[in-house]
Amino acid sequence: MGLVSFVVEKKTKEIAVRKAFGASVTNILTLISKEFITLLLIAYVIALPVAYFAVDKWLQNFAYLIHVSLWAFAMAAAITFLASFLTIIYHMIKGATANPVDSLRYE
Repeated sequence: MGLVSFVVEKKTKEIAVRKAFGASVTNILTLISKEFITLLLIAYVIALPVAYFAVDKWLQNFAYLIHVSLWAFAMAAAITFLASFLTIIYHMIKGATANPVDSLRYE
């Protein structure tokens, strides 16, 4: 959430210029959120197998053997992806619907 807020604040002028030149809110959202979605997918590709094998190895040491299902990791990934996506959308819409004159007059 902090990273998205920071990036939107840093790209306020870029968003204002794009909006002044006629870009729609959807175009601005896809342009900026594409970076975050790619970072999230890369993080999931790296973290999910590592977490699965670490938890599986850890659970083998218990007296009662428990098998880890991939559904638990998929649900955790889906929930975090949804929360991240909603945060991205909220901050991007807030930045994209702001008046471009106010953003450009800032400096």
